[in-house]
Amino acid sequence: MARTEARTPDRERVLHPLRRLCPACGGAMRIRYENRRTLVTLSGTLRLRLKIRRCESVGCARHHRAYRPEAEGALALPQHEFGLDVIALVGTLRHRDHRSVPEIHAILRARGVEVCERSVTNLLARYEEVLATTLTDSARLKGLLAKQGRIILALDGLQPDVGHEVLWVLRDCLSSTVLLARSLLSATSHDLAALLREVVEVVGVPVAGVISDGQHSIRKAVAKVLPGVPHQLCQFHFLREAARPVFEADRHAKKELKKQVRGIRQIERAMESHQDGEADLVRGYCAAVRAALTDDGRAPLAASGLKLRDRLEQIADSVDRVSKRGARRRRGWPGCAS
Repeated sequence: MARTEARTPDRERVLHPLRRLCPACGGAMRIRYENRRTLVTLSGTLRLRLKIRRCESVGCARHHRAYRPEAEGALALPQHEFGLDVIALVGTLRHRDHRSVPEIHAILRARGVEVCERSVTNLLARYEEVLATTLTDSARLKGLLAKQGRIILALDGLQPDVGHEVLWVLRDCLSSTVLLARSLLSATSHDLAALLREVVEVVGVPVAGVISDGQHSIRKAVAKVLPGVPHQLCQFHFLREAARPVFEADRHAKKELKKQVRGIRQIERAMESHQDGEADLVRGYCAAVRAALTDDGRAPLAASGLKLRDRLEQIADSVDRVSKRGARRRRGWPGCAS
């Protein structure tokens, strides 16, 4: 539903341009008028009063063009009503904390930010645009990487679904900086070689090594673009392949464990018509078993079968303790209330 009332600012801030001389001709720029802008920030609604300068020199390339205060760009994007702090929080909640749009909307409302769910989706798009612009800033990358003098390049591709484009990400392992991210329809050595050349030209420092999986097209592209540079198989992929027999045995053990705890759904259905404390307890145990069954591990660092066994043992121990405590209460033993 569209907002029908204007936002009421709770404070005001006046911004003046720092530059007084025209960047094109060097002539004086005078303040000619004022713009007003309302921003929604994490600390409240802010009214900005922007003093606008203009160059009055006839024949100047910037004649009568508005020169806005420089500080405005540090507060918000052009023609947007939400501040950059709100956009940064939305991006952090989504990509670091993995929150959904309704959850982000609830968090913003709890912090006093009046926003609808549709606006949260738009703010996520703005965050991704700002992030992409930052990652593709070659001057920033060169300044950042010049201090360390070299990079160790990591190359990998992510395909969300069969038949879709593959997102290729090239990252520096030393600074954890993403150097290039691009979607490709194919993953031939020719296509990957073009990505490698683009990164090598942008970074401006030597490539000390390359880390990737064992895909043949990647190996050919690295050998073609970076001859003589050490190329190492990713430690995670190496460990996963080495631990594959153990992982298969663990997966088989997990399958056998699942057979022993079938029938959770039938128990939950039997408790649907009961609303007492005992029924709530049974439903809680059923939810714990269901969560344990759906928590899959990832080879080689997490053995899902061992994790399932540990969780089921904890649930079984808890059931035994509750059963013994209930038996003591029914018999009236001393200390049963503890």
